Amino acid sequence: MLKVVSTKQVRLGMFIQELKGAWIDHPFWKKAFKLEDPSDLKKLQASVIKEVVIDISKGLDIAELDAPIQAPTPPVIESPKVIESVSVALPKPVPISAAEEQAQAKKVINASKKAVASMFHDVRMGKAVNAEAATQMVDDIAASVDRNLGALISLVRLKNKDEYTYMHSVAVCALMVALAKELGLSEAETKQAGLAGLLHDIGKAGIPMEVLNKPGALTDEEFSLVKLHPQRGYELLQQANIIDSVALDVCLHHHEKINGTGYPKKLKADEISIFAKMGAVCDVYDAITSNRPYKEGWEPGISLQRMAQWTEHFDDRVFKAFVKSVGIYPIGSMVKLKSGRLAVVIDQSPKSLLSPIIKVFFSTKSKSRIKIELIDLSKPHEQDSIVGHENPSAWGINDINEIWSQYEIW
Repeated sequence: MLKVVSTKQVRLGMFIQELKGAWIDHPFWKKAFKLEDPSDLKKLQASVIKEVVIDISKGLDIAELDAPIQAPTPPVIESPKVIESVSVALPKPVPISAAEEQAQAKKVINASKKAVASMFHDVRMGKAVNAEAATQMVDDIAASVDRNLGALISLVRLKNKDEYTYMHSVAVCALMVALAKELGLSEAETKQAGLAGLLHDIGKAGIPMEVLNKPGALTDEEFSLVKLHPQRGYELLQQANIIDSVALDVCLHHHEKINGTGYPKKLKADEISIFAKMGAVCDVYDAITSNRPYKEGWEPGISLQRMAQWTEHFDDRVFKAFVKSVGIYPIGSMVKLKSGRLAVVIDQSPKSLLSPIIKVFFSTKSKSRIKIELIDLSKPHEQDSIVGHENPSAWGINDINEIWSQYEIW
């Protein structure tokens, strides 16, 4: 039986079924667990969480001996509420600008990174994947994408080399959610896609970190080991009783290619599900745009151009939808304008994929920095326009990420 109790009533031995509040506001990544560590009890009671749901069939009930036995007028203590369901339908987020979403997106990213790291650690220690905690992460990531499609996706790309494995899972989750929406999938299918993205690389928990973070090229033996992660991840999810068919499918097949040269099954075109095709695109995009131990990430717009040439790797319909979801000029892309100035994309315009909101900062004529100017290229009076992508390194610009991520509210 489930009961809602105050955190002040919580004691060791209780089974916490749910923490009443946003998971990013409390110190635990797991949604349901038995409270056995005194330090965890202190963390809980010091947090902003005021109530929890306990399962008295799996742990202790609230203490009944705190009240005086023969008090003449005992205080009325409200009995814990017995509930049948703890799920709440949340209102759909109102769309906002990337600048406005940045702070919340950072909060979601940081909490998700810690949660995924803990999840990988638990798997390495032989513990099962916590499906409920993973689902909660997907909900918060999806909510951020709903508020602004590009803010979290662009910020999560700014991971350092050592945290790539964990942040990659968060990034692919967000990209899968955005792509599912672009493809017109249902809300349930979109959440399935997000969960699949979050768990797609869980098999890497069984690969030594020195291999995953190796700064140089992998040996044939090491690469063969890495290629085992889809099958290993599939097995781990089954062991954790995660029966979601989409999560299992994407975990096993996100490295398949439509020409049949992928792994582990060498599936071709129609043999690969729509979700696995989505996973393949999202996985590769985040991989090539991120800084890795052995290489620097490519600029987002240039990455899309190169991916468009890999026609035997991706499904055409899925890839085109992906480009629409992140933008022809994704946030963080450096572009050249008709005026000869260089700019970085800081947000998408709802009016046109070809006319994003940009931050102008460099003159190709004087080959020097100029006063920063924010321009919405979709406005009718704006005369300037984008003529193409530019590689920041070709102009000696090494701080492009810092330039676009320092948003200003319009």
